[in-house]
Amino acid sequence: MQPRTQRQKEILDYITRFIERHGYEPSYAQIARHFGISSKATIAKHIEALEKRGLIARRHANGSFGLSVQVEEISGDQICEVPLLGRVAAGHPLETMADTTESVSVPRFLLGRVRPEQVYALRVTGDSMIDEHICDGDIALIENRTEARDGEIVVALIDNARATLKRLHRFGREVELRPANSQLAPLRLPAHRVTVQGIFRGLLRPAN
Repeated sequence: MQPRTQRQKEILDYITRFIERHGYEPSYAQIARHFGISSKATIAKHIEALEKRGLIARRHANGSFGLSVQVEEISGDQICEVPLLGRVAAGHPLETMADTTESVSVPRFLLGRVRPEQVYALRVTGDSMIDEHICDGDIALIENRTEARDGEIVVALIDNARATLKRLHRFGREVELRPANSQLAPLRLPAHRVTVQGIFRGLLRPAN
């Protein structure tokens, strides 16, 4: 069963990613702050709606309130194939990645809740994301999605010609593509010049 509204889907996705990253559930206050909502009661209504649809379950422990997301069981040794579509710059933007029929084998658990058919791979060039442990020669796993939240690592297409891997932040009519390397400066551009091509979801490091 799917969430009834887009906001419910966004909240469910946020809770799932938060648990995967931190190992525990976000509070109502954290969820509200993430979405810029002032009332925790509004979040409670969305949570209740998700609970009624069987997408989350309430869990009480020592008198506290938590969330347990119902996720698909994924075998730890399950492997899937995703297409390798070329290169992306973790440095200066490269020309748009070329089409290819090459694919890479990926442990299914690395993709979390994202279906394999929604994912493609890019080989990283450069070291601008090295503080995120994304290194030259790594293979980035990218969810094929055109909408990103502030702070997400994205494949950004600049002027419909050059692709780069950076954290995206919005500032009014501008966006900032921010590296994870203290030696490099962010790139600030008018929003209309930047198109999100995908969201970073994981990493493969080829054996030397």
